[in-house]
Amino acid sequence: MLKKNSTLQEEFDLSLFLYLAKKSVVATIAFFIISICISLLYIRYAEQIFQSTSVIQINSNNTATAVLRIDQVEPEDDIARSIELLRSKTFLSRALSKLPIQVSYYAKGTFKTFEHYVNSAYTVDVKIKNNKIYGQSNFITFTDGKNFQMEIGDQKYTGTTGQWIFTPDADFNVSVNSPGDLSSYMNVPGSDRLYFVVNNPEKLVDSYYKGIDIKLLNEAAKTIQISTKGINPQKTADIVNVIAEEYKVYDVEKKSESSARVLDFIDRQLAIVYDELKSTEGALETFKKENKISNADEFTSSYIKRMDDLESEIINVDLDKKVLEEIEKSVRIKSVPDTYHLLSLLSGTPYQEVFEPLLASLNNLLVEKERALYDATPSNAVITQMNKQIEVKKNLLLESVSSIRSKLSLRQSSISSKISESEEKFFSLPGKQIEFARIQRLFNINEKFYSLLLEKKTEYSIAEAGFVSQNEILEKADTPVIPVYPDKSIILIVGIVIATVASLALVLIKYLLHNNVTSTNDILKYTSAAILGIVPKYKKTIPISQLLVDQNPKSTIAESFRSIRTNMQFISNESGPKIVAVTSSISGEGKTFVAINLAGIIAYAGKKVIILDVDMRKPKIHLGFNAQNTKGMSTILIEKDQIEDCIQHSSLKNLDFITAGPIPPNPSELIMSQKMDDLLEILKKTYDVIIIDNPPVGIVTDGIINIKKADYPIYIFRASYSKRFFFENVNNIMKEHNIKKLSVILNGVDEIHPGYGYGYGYGYGYGYGYYEDDNKSSRRKKPLWKKVLGWS
Repeated sequence: MLKKNSTLQEEFDLSLFLYLAKKSVVATIAFFIISICISLLYIRYAEQIFQSTSVIQINSNNTATAVLRIDQVEPEDDIARSIELLRSKTFLSRALSKLPIQVSYYAKGTFKTFEHYVNSAYTVDVKIKNNKIYGQSNFITFTDGKNFQMEIGDQKYTGTTGQWIFTPDADFNVSVNSPGDLSSYMNVPGSDRLYFVVNNPEKLVDSYYKGIDIKLLNEAAKTIQISTKGINPQKTADIVNVIAEEYKVYDVEKKSESSARVLDFIDRQLAIVYDELKSTEGALETFKKENKISNADEFTSSYIKRMDDLESEIINVDLDKKVLEEIEKSVRIKSVPDTYHLLSLLSGTPYQEVFEPLLASLNNLLVEKERALYDATPSNAVITQMNKQIEVKKNLLLESVSSIRSKLSLRQSSISSKISESEEKFFSLPGKQIEFARIQRLFNINEKFYSLLLEKKTEYSIAEAGFVSQNEILEKADTPVIPVYPDKSIILIVGIVIATVASLALVLIKYLLHNNVTSTNDILKYTSAAILGIVPKYKKTIPISQLLVDQNPKSTIAESFRSIRTNMQFISNESGPKIVAVTSSISGEGKTFVAINLAGIIAYAGKKVIILDVDMRKPKIHLGFNAQNTKGMSTILIEKDQIEDCIQHSSLKNLDFITAGPIPPNPSELIMSQKMDDLLEILKKTYDVIIIDNPPVGIVTDGIINIKKADYPIYIFRASYSKRFFFENVNNIMKEHNIKKLSVILNGVDEIHPGYGYGYGYGYGYGYGYYEDDNKSSRRKKPLWKKVLGWS
């Protein structure tokens, strides 16, 4: 069943796809060359990005805690706090302040700009007057080792190193660090110019913040990786190293700060107790002098000892209450309680185990809130929910403090009652004993309180001195040599992949848009006409005459016409003169070329052959034989010339031809006239075969009448030139004009497309080209882009 013609392939044809791929080999090579060249140029001129990485281990420890056997005052989620601290802009600002990045130094090249950083041959001290100077490129050109010209905005200034230049926006003082390096940039116009940029301190942190990556490397080992990327390798290494080093310093400062706050609290209490102790000591000495008492044991009794014990107990209760008051004050005043400080205050108290879980839970919520604020605003629902949870924890902590303080107050009241009872019994003693015991008791109380505070101060002083950062820099960043971007191998692979995809896309587009007749398979698929044969391309130098079969009788092209001559016998093998009518759809398909060489191969067989050129609108037979066209078919049909006067002889025996003659105004009427039939009958008496070169029936219908008269009606298609919808012409001729013997010759066959043989035993295709019968068309050059893309 014949298929309807379509510009798209109805089913995948692998042989056609491979054929189009082979025709596109030049374009494919061009794609790969262009892609690789672009990749290499990109690698050469793209801005190089370097990456530096440092690894630190979090292992904070206070050596004094082990010596004094006091509890460690560290939050449980120390590794999480450390990561959030390293990610914070506040900490980054502190670390970057240690680097010389307030002024950036550059060298502007033809294609790339280089940052010199600490390797700059010169440095600039700046005194800012106006914020307009921030971020502005200020070009500087050195005329010699000391003198230079500077462009600040639209203004130019001349200066000398070591001397200040005063401008409306800032004052500058230029110093030369390396005269040797500076000499290569002296008096350089255009490219390779030096310039510097004064960075805005407020925006400096933001410019580096996004490029710094902090991530947990190993939770069990408590290792954190710090990395950053930049165009200057030395700067990237310095940034990660200064962050790691500064964290160690910050860690010691932060953790010793808790002990410092506890010491400040103790110092305030010591000052108060010291005054009281001094007062009671003076009163005791005065009483001894006035009463001439030298031995306090004279008045010592069991009552005094019991009251001393009670007073010691009430001192401890009072100290615990003061600690709880300090905790309550810190929680109420500060929106974000300092857990370091609170844990430090509780260290060594009997309530440490009660409050530690609450403080740990509160600390975890604060850490989670810090993490969430990196991705959400304070008004976010998640943050709002966290704030509520934090308030709940704070209220629970305050309620616990209040509850314990109430219990301590009850206990203090109870102890006070016992003291009052002891005092009543004691007051029954003689007056001087009572007075002495009272003063002695107050002195003992203050002395013990003062000793207790001194003991605590000593412990926390040792703890503060014992804070040495145990954080270790496991991997210090070295200056990177190889950039992480662009990656040469990846860029080249991407270039090759793009070239491959572009090549496949080109072949696929050509395949989808392919509407040319390429093989005998197309003829079988779209028409029922018989295939008479195929004619290969011819790539040698074409002679003036298109008659090629006599040039090399054993050539492939001669064999192809012999095959056609043999196949004609299957169409009609009756005796007598025969008429062969050759036509095509449009000009350029090679019907004249086929007609001439078919006539030549038949003449070789001993038959007398004559060719008639009835394509009077665009005659070519005279060109094919390199003959004159002053008279011919047009003059015969108007009876201006006799037949025998118009017959011309070719160089091949038995082969004659009649040219078209002068172009008439009415070629259709002449072809369809009775005189044409009379002419054919006259020629049949002399010639065995009459070959008529008809006009293309796809343009005009003049040739149909001769096709109907012919014993061998032949339709010419040219491979990779004729369109598939031309098959409609063949089908219409066979159906509407009832021409059942119409056969097809496929001309200009390319051997690189498989499947052309169609069982004729000829593997045509030895690199021969095709000779177009339209000389003007043959001389027309194909556009360069079509040649490169392999487009027909």
